[in-house]
Order: sequence, then C-alpha cells, then structure tokens
Amino acid sequence: MIPFISQYRLRDILLTRFHPRNVVPPDTSVLGMALFASEAGPARHGTSRVKKVVLVGAVPPLMLKTKGNPNGLPLEVFDGIRNSVVTDRSQFWLDLSMSFYGYNRPGAKISEGVRQAFWRQGVLAGFPASYFCVKAFSETDQTDDLKKFDVPTLIIHGDDDQIVPIQAAALASSQLVKGATLKIYKAASHGLATTPKGELNNDLLAFVRS
Repeated sequence: MIPFISQYRLRDILLTRFHPRNVVPPDTSVLGMALFASEAGPARHGTSRVKKVVLVGAVPPLMLKTKGNPNGLPLEVFDGIRNSVVTDRSQFWLDLSMSFYGYNRPGAKISEGVRQAFWRQGVLAGFPASYFCVKAFSETDQTDDLKKFDVPTLIIHGDDDQIVPIQAAALASSQLVKGATLKIYKAASHGLATTPKGELNNDLLAFVRS
C-alpha cells in the first residue's frame, strides 16, 4: 500500500527540491480555493515573487470549534464525515454534492451533470486521502499564517456556503489579513467556480488587472 502523504507534507517535500524562486514567476497572482487555500498563502515562503493572493471559499483560519474559535463547527461534524467515508465513500460524495452546490435549497436548479462530475472527482481521491484530509482541513489553525500576508488579498465567499460556513472562514480571515478586500456572494454556495462562475471570473480578472 502506498502511504498517505498530507498536502502539507507533500508541499514541504516538493519545495526542498523546487524552490519558489525557480517555480513561481515574478509578479505572480496566486489563487487558493477551499482546503487548498493554505498553499496560496505567502506566509511560509514569503512574497518576493507573489504580487497578489485570492482566497475563494477558503477554509482558513480554522474550521473546528474551540474556546478561541466559537464560530467553528463541532468535532462531531467532522467525525460524521469520517464515518460516512468509511461506511460508503461513493454515496457520501454523491450526497455531498447537494449541499456543496446549494442544490438542497428551495427552487435550486439541479444539474445532474455537475453532481456526477463532483462524484467522479471525489472517488478519484481514494480512501486514504478522503479520510485523512478531514483532520488536515478542520484542525489546522492558520491564524498566524494569515497575519503574515503582506500583499493585496481578495477574499471571496458565499454567504450560504454549507461546507465552509462564512462566519469562521472569510469573515474571520478578512480581519486577520492586513488590508484584505472581502467580497460576499449573496445566497451563493461553496461551489463558486461552478455556480456563479461568470461573476467569479469577472472579479478575478478585475482584481488581477487592478
């Protein structure tokens, strides 16, 4: 069996061989979405070659509810995800597509094609990644990383995101990143790159060109 390597460990392995100055062109704008938003952050490797950062539906600073993070989600939520992955991973991804894209809301126009594409991407992740990533994205506290941002940062989030609730995510991170611009999409889900994709593309282009 091939051992599972978290995104954070994999990042460190790769960057021991491929330094940012060799793989990131100067004046690059970096986009991070959901749980991968931490890789877009300049905190770990500096901003000498990063011009701007965009966080879309991003997990940071911390999803788990703690004494210091009362707006987070309780551990039972993430235990439930792990249990669903173990019990029937395939069905879990199909069911998750409903809340991921807001298809469970009254009057939502459901795309079965989008749901099937989401399911396919999910099952391709494999069991170890699907299970162990839950701890990584829910319990990793990136508060200090966000405080180190020193480039223009755009934070985009849907106010009806059922996967990464906005209260403990964008509303909190926008207060931690100096000079951050927060843009909230009304009644938007977590699947911003699929549902309001035209609005998202326009906002990304406008920010990069500004």
